Amino acid sequence: MTDTPKDDHVHALPHSDQDVARARRTPDTPQTRAPSYRLAFTDTDFMLRDELRPVRLQLELLKPQMIMDEHGIELTVVIFGGARIPAPDRADQARTPELAALSQYYEQARVFGQKMTERSLATGGRKYVICTGGGPGVMEAGNLGAEQAGGELIGLGIVLPHEQAPNAHVTPDLCFNFHYFAIRKMHFLMRACAITVFPGGFGTFDELFETLTLIQTGRMARVPVLLFGKSFWKEIINWKALARAGTISDADLDLIHYVETADEAIDIIDNWPAPAS
Repeated sequence: MTDTPKDDHVHALPHSDQDVARARRTPDTPQTRAPSYRLAFTDTDFMLRDELRPVRLQLELLKPQMIMDEHGIELTVVIFGGARIPAPDRADQARTPELAALSQYYEQARVFGQKMTERSLATGGRKYVICTGGGPGVMEAGNLGAEQAGGELIGLGIVLPHEQAPNAHVTPDLCFNFHYFAIRKMHFLMRACAITVFPGGFGTFDELFETLTLIQTGRMARVPVLLFGKSFWKEIINWKALARAGTISDADLDLIHYVETADEAIDIIDNWPAPAS
């Protein structure tokens, strides 16, 4: 790195990366070795202090936002779903017969990702960009379909206790890693024009109910929330019992739509009323 000003340097003061380079050439003395002497924004120990949590939250919100803006991404189509759902050719390795049967939705997620990405390409890749958690299972399937269509796709990963890596189909320049679940979920929903939810576990339920809560309370515009696998969802969640109990209203039942295939989901998205201007 040199001290040559950047092309986009529009003020008279030194650019930050210039001072980073200069600081590396500082004479080695007891004073310059002291932690207090480090530039604050290059001091990892300082940045990881508890008091800096608000700054880290801001950075996790800002970095993906800036990168997606630079890629021109305006609208996303989100795919939530279980990491454990196998591809059909690996269904015989599933832990339970029920999980093996859910492999049909791996293929539907792949087809959905492919068809929506074909539409995205028609917009120059600005709209209908597939966005998943970047992991295995349903997420891998949706990303695979998007890759097969030749478009870019987003993976929003999260650091978990066990080792993991993004699936191989996520566009590298749009592959993100998060520390804060809350900021990750914001990025799932900030650009979303449709939410698809495939069978899954606790993480999928968390994402589904967060979405429904934001729409129900008016904190998010109403978008299609499409649940793949009616029999799975109706066995897991008794929505009508919630309405009978009065803990949700009858109108809240209209926030979700059951689908079985990618084409059914796309038909609902196509016929969704345009937001009022």
